[in-house]
Amino acid sequence: MIAAMKNINNFTFSKYAIIAIVLSIYACSSSESDNYTPIEVSPVVLNLAEVPYANLSHYQFFKGEIKNQQPSYGVLPYKPASELFTDYALKSRFVWLPNGTKATYTNDAEVLNLPVGSALIKTFYYNNVQPSNTTKIIETRVMIKKMEGWIFAEYLWNSDQTDAVLSTVSSTVSISWIDQNNTTQNVDYKTPSTIDCKSCHDDNTGKSNPIGIKPQNLNNTFPYSTGTKNQLSKWIEFGYLENTLPATIVSTVDYNDTTKSLDLRVRSYFDINCAHCHRDGGNVDFIELRMPFDKTSTPINMGVCKPASLLVPGITHGFVVKPGSPTESTLFYMMNTNQTNFRMPKNGRTIIHQEGIQLVSDWINSLPECN
Repeated sequence: MIAAMKNINNFTFSKYAIIAIVLSIYACSSSESDNYTPIEVSPVVLNLAEVPYANLSHYQFFKGEIKNQQPSYGVLPYKPASELFTDYALKSRFVWLPNGTKATYTNDAEVLNLPVGSALIKTFYYNNVQPSNTTKIIETRVMIKKMEGWIFAEYLWNSDQTDAVLSTVSSTVSISWIDQNNTTQNVDYKTPSTIDCKSCHDDNTGKSNPIGIKPQNLNNTFPYSTGTKNQLSKWIEFGYLENTLPATIVSTVDYNDTTKSLDLRVRSYFDINCAHCHRDGGNVDFIELRMPFDKTSTPINMGVCKPASLLVPGITHGFVVKPGSPTESTLFYMMNTNQTNFRMPKNGRTIIHQEGIQLVSDWINSLPECN
């Protein structure tokens, strides 16, 4: 009888022990399930064998209505400290990298080396477009890095702003908008052909490269949806950049920021607007101007007191930049004209950048006389 009771007690204990273990496992599983966060995966579709796609929407760079430009997971917005002038168009920029890959740093002034399969996305638009006072997206440019190098894909937006279609030829879009000074502006906006893209992005060997994603241009803060953060730090945190940056990066500034020195502002302006051509290995490196930010600490590289090799109307035997005299500086003339034979930059603008002209004029007037 006692033995029987022991067996019953052992059975009972074993039964409850098993129940307790099962409940414990369930509780742990339930707790882990409650705390489990799914690993988010980018929905972007980018098959190197098939790109460029016929429609921008195919890539799935954006979620929701594509015109809202809300980036999908893995598509990071970015903005260089100074922006290229393009007939006053506003721009949204994004970068996407394939899962498990990272960009690498070369130096402050060289574009980050992105892995094969990466994409850079830039959308051009205007606000307060008349007569309906709405936002109108004109184009989205996509650069894709394939095994053989970077390719260009130009997408023109439809009138309903529901998608953009691949185009290889240039086109003109007439835009009327109200600017920040409440003034009505008009422009025949010119979208680029594939050849136009190459004219700015190619070096003198025909190799294409991005322009804006230099560490010197991204070493500043950006208001991400999760909070404001240094852009290079964000890339590292997100896993898009190797953490091999130097402690200090010599950086450009926003040329519109009047709290910065005139010298830094104009050098930053020349870097983003001119340096992609006027540099060592650029497609016009035969012209002795060197406009990258890391070269312009030497004024003669910007043409200061440098005799002009090109004659322009109204200036004879002048300088590229003549201190104290914008009207006798060929560089200023070429920035301040729309004549296609003399206009600089040749591509990317059809109207004069008034704020840029004022900046360069102020700078020329501040320079000491030539020796």
